[in-house]
Amino acid sequence: MRIPLQQHPVIALISVLILGLLVWGFWPQPVLVEAVEVRLAPLTVTIEEEGRTRVIDRYIISAPVDGVACRVQLDVGDPVEQGQVLLSITPLESQVLDPRSRAQAEAKVAAAKAAFRAAEEQARAAAAAEQLAVTELKRKRPLMDKELIARDVYDKAVTEVKSTIAARRSDEFNVKVATHELRSARMVLDYTASTTRKPAERLPIRSPITGRILKVPHECEGPVRTSDPLLEVGDPSILEIEVDVLSSDAVKIKPGMNVLFDRWGGEQPLEGVVRIVEPVGFTKVSALGVEEQRVLIISDFTSPAEQWQRLGDGYRVEARFILWHEENVLQVPASSLFRFDNGWALFVIEGQHAKRHEVKVGQRNGLSAQILDGVKEGDKVINHPSDEVEDGRSVKER
Repeated sequence: MRIPLQQHPVIALISVLILGLLVWGFWPQPVLVEAVEVRLAPLTVTIEEEGRTRVIDRYIISAPVDGVACRVQLDVGDPVEQGQVLLSITPLESQVLDPRSRAQAEAKVAAAKAAFRAAEEQARAAAAAEQLAVTELKRKRPLMDKELIARDVYDKAVTEVKSTIAARRSDEFNVKVATHELRSARMVLDYTASTTRKPAERLPIRSPITGRILKVPHECEGPVRTSDPLLEVGDPSILEIEVDVLSSDAVKIKPGMNVLFDRWGGEQPLEGVVRIVEPVGFTKVSALGVEEQRVLIISDFTSPAEQWQRLGDGYRVEARFILWHEENVLQVPASSLFRFDNGWALFVIEGQHAKRHEVKVGQRNGLSAQILDGVKEGDKVINHPSDEVEDGRSVKER
């Protein structure tokens, strides 16, 4: 006997419940997504590489004659003054120079004189360039105060002054070095050209500059040959930074470009400017065993000297070369973008659904991307969209 369904409300209720559960189970559920807002913020595009500091002007003091050097009483880091006696050498008994050897010794003296005169002229040229840069800066300062010139023009003038000051100091150092080399050449001629048989005198080796000891390759007493390195001195208060970058990145870097130095030991990054992009590359094997063509970039500090005077020769820094920077840039996380129809697209949350928007991308720095067209400030976009997210799919923010 068949029982009508209307006479069994419990069975009807169970059937409706089962049907509802089936509909709910197969109904598409919203995809949980991470949403971020499109915002206006500063954006900087940089190239980051590891570099190290080095003393700009360093001098290797070598033995001017064959002889026996005394024990070096100086250690690395000890301060020295220009003209200070660093050590002495007892020359070997020399023979009378033959005409050929005498001519060579005299030629070395003449070459040292020419180098000394060239260094003096270079120093005068550097001083004149510094004076011109200072005059140009003084002329542009009132124009900058009246906003008649662009800020970057004034900043370039300031950088030019700092660069010419560093060049002038370096050329003055070269004059001191040339003076020392001329003295050494004359000393060699005097000690080896003499025909008298006098007891050998100890030959004093003096410092050509005021600075510090950087290296002591010959510390113990013993025989030395002409041109053997004895000491290395330099002025650690005048530093530059060398950074080797990939050759593909080096073509994007230009002299005068700003650079920041992080992780050098201080709380705030140091500022600098690129001075030289060396025109010759070299091969370097990476940590993964891959051969890379790299190029040295030489930069100068523009931060006040008191901020980086704790740095020394060969200290490690992290360099960030600033290729592009703007303050108010419409941007999104780079992880929200994906390729679509040979371009870029992202998902914008409209209501409770994901809508695909094709966008035009400008500058990118790896973390953020500039958006030129396709979205506006305040729009919510999906960051790290999964394969489940599709155009029109219901979504829910985490």
